[in-house]
Amino acid sequence: MELFNNFSWSKPKPKTDTIFIQIASYRDPELLPTLKDLFDKATYPDNLRVCVAWQHDLNDEWDTVGEFANDSRVKVLDINYKESSGVCWARNQVQQHYNNETYTLQLDSHHRFEPGWDITLIEMIKQLQAKGHQKPLLTGYIPSFNPKNDPEERATHPWKMNFDRFTPEGVIFFLPAAIDNYKELNEPIPSRFYSAHFAFTLGQFAKEVQHDPEFYFHGEEITLAVRAFTHGYDLFHPHRKVAYHEYTRDGRTKQWDDDPTWTERNTLTHQKVRKLLGVDGEVCTSCNRKSFGNYWLGTERTIEDYERYTGIRFKDRGVQQYTLNHELAPNPVVEDFDNSFEHKFRHCIDLYAKEFKENDYDLWVISFEMNDGTVISRQDADENEINQLLEVSKSDGDWIRLWREYNGQKPDKWVVWAHSKSKGWCERKEHDL
Repeated sequence: MELFNNFSWSKPKPKTDTIFIQIASYRDPELLPTLKDLFDKATYPDNLRVCVAWQHDLNDEWDTVGEFANDSRVKVLDINYKESSGVCWARNQVQQHYNNETYTLQLDSHHRFEPGWDITLIEMIKQLQAKGHQKPLLTGYIPSFNPKNDPEERATHPWKMNFDRFTPEGVIFFLPAAIDNYKELNEPIPSRFYSAHFAFTLGQFAKEVQHDPEFYFHGEEITLAVRAFTHGYDLFHPHRKVAYHEYTRDGRTKQWDDDPTWTERNTLTHQKVRKLLGVDGEVCTSCNRKSFGNYWLGTERTIEDYERYTGIRFKDRGVQQYTLNHELAPNPVVEDFDNSFEHKFRHCIDLYAKEFKENDYDLWVISFEMNDGTVISRQDADENEINQLLEVSKSDGDWIRLWREYNGQKPDKWVVWAHSKSKGWCERKEHDL
């Protein structure tokens, strides 16, 4: 990794609202347009201090930082893409260059911005501080845009993040949703979760709650939400549109496309998530600030404080109905907290359509089971659903996405057993969870 030597930041002047912009970019043709729009739409572009982890291939002539290679406001970490260890590693590299700026904004490398985005965010932070939130953090899955048809395809509403599900590995996934009544709001709304592609807060956050460079991808955001909360940060979603994010990145190379070891790194991440948060009651007697280093929990609040605030309990994957209803945090106080949780299991079974050879299926048994054969839930697919799944798979690389959910414990495995009108019971697939 090389550091462009044109860099010449000076310490921020007193009373100047400087912003440390963190960008991790991986072989992304949107990096340069993102940088241009970032500066063009800022009210005070000279107050921006941008650091980019530029993970690129020299053969990708379209992946360039252009005129910003010689811009004193921009620091470029020149990284051969083969040296990359993933997005969390790249974000950690950037965070080492924080230089006491007043605020920090973490982004991806494929964004567009509203005019005056910098002042809008700073005013939101100061508004929240005036209401007693000493360490407010603005974050979220921000509205989408399509660079092929911009600005026509920009989302029209600011977004919030809703609980979606626990994955089999114990990581929480979120889904974006529009803030429908945003025009009636005069301040940011509370958030349970953290988005790594948009997070604006006090500059010290870049030192206090850094990305664990050993993390790969899944588990990054839920652990940062908990760590930020336990460090005393109050989480909010912006109630106004300030920026847009490209979600699809269709046809573009991702880091895991180039890295044959990414699954091992992701598995390590899952293990660390479970130990950090105590997922499924996992107890790690050696896990502490010393073993996790700078990537441990804060001391201003506890995990239980976070669970009461969000209505999510890690030890048994419990979720309160208030959270499942997508009501805003904090969750209301309940008398019987221990028994106030639902246990919803939701999972997508991925099947390869070409492994199912018959053309007259009338039933697929779909069950979630324990290793001793106990069936936790069975929700079969009938002939109509099977035909629909097979038809949709033709436009999805021959992959069948079979979603099922139920209220109950996490199973050990799923089983799909196909039945044909002409041949009876045939293909049987199962997979450990």
